[in-house]
Amino acid sequence: MTAFPKTSALMRRGSEFLGSEHAILCGAMSWVSERNLVSAISNAGGFGVIACGAMTPELLDAEIAATKTLTVKPFGVNLITMHPDLFELIEICGKHSVGHVVLAGGIPPKGSVEAIKAFGAKVIVFAPTLALAKKLLRSGGDALVIEGMEAGGHIGPVATSVLAQEFLPELAESHVVFVAGGIGRGEAMAGYLEMGAVGVQLGTRFACATESIAHPDFKKAFFRANARDAVASVQIDPRLPVIPVRALKNKGTEEFTAKQREVANLLDAGSVDMGEAQLLIERFWAGALRRAVIDGDVENGSLMAGQSVGMVSKEEPVPEIIAALMAESESALNRR
Repeated sequence: MTAFPKTSALMRRGSEFLGSEHAILCGAMSWVSERNLVSAISNAGGFGVIACGAMTPELLDAEIAATKTLTVKPFGVNLITMHPDLFELIEICGKHSVGHVVLAGGIPPKGSVEAIKAFGAKVIVFAPTLALAKKLLRSGGDALVIEGMEAGGHIGPVATSVLAQEFLPELAESHVVFVAGGIGRGEAMAGYLEMGAVGVQLGTRFACATESIAHPDFKKAFFRANARDAVASVQIDPRLPVIPVRALKNKGTEEFTAKQREVANLLDAGSVDMGEAQLLIERFWAGALRRAVIDGDVENGSLMAGQSVGMVSKEEPVPEIIAALMAESESALNRR
């Protein structure tokens, strides 16, 4: 007997797909979604996901091995499709028999999905449009995450509620679809489950968990913030198609605008090509995030946060966060 029969029933396909008790994924947050938080989420019945971000293959190797010492439950690895060592990173996942690989940040390069499936792992993809979602699912994606613009970090232009209405009626019956972006409470989770999602993904809510290694000052910035403080970065040059990033407004936000100008000038001068330009931007984010999360420099670092940040008011242990989400969802479904 489950304590949350209605929620668990709606999540059944998602839970079976992930191999976890609850179909609650943790969004991959660079520097935050590492061994401690990932294992805590998996141990509490959710599904932790290591954020590979800009890690080298050696670092990812060590991170997966360390996570395995902290949990025997399933967890996944999130890989950025534009990473120059993507295929080596996939090999590392294969070496450790990782069961689920999330491909984020663009269309998976040729052969990457096949390389993951070759060692028996499931592939989870992101898609900003329905047409692309169908294409990725046709070409080997086993599950899809719909992520709306309310999310933290790299975002698309459309709200979660709109994407859910567009994607779920078309895909939910025949595919495994998770919803992400702006989810801070179980009532919202219940709504998306009723629409056909098999589970949800949350990042911001977990960033300040007791088990998160994020610096105390990083967490305090989240506790002080409200929804309107989490703003999307502005694209300053149309030739440099930078994916917008949602973060709490600070000096670091202004520094990113300056960085875009600098990279656009390099592009103009012909000293970098488009691929290198994109990587320079990604490396900027990796460094800016590290300054905030690890060093606690909340002025100049990047405080990537979703609009649900206003619902994060204190440090809570992961098991309590997951139990609260499930209880809120169950209570909402019982009122229907």
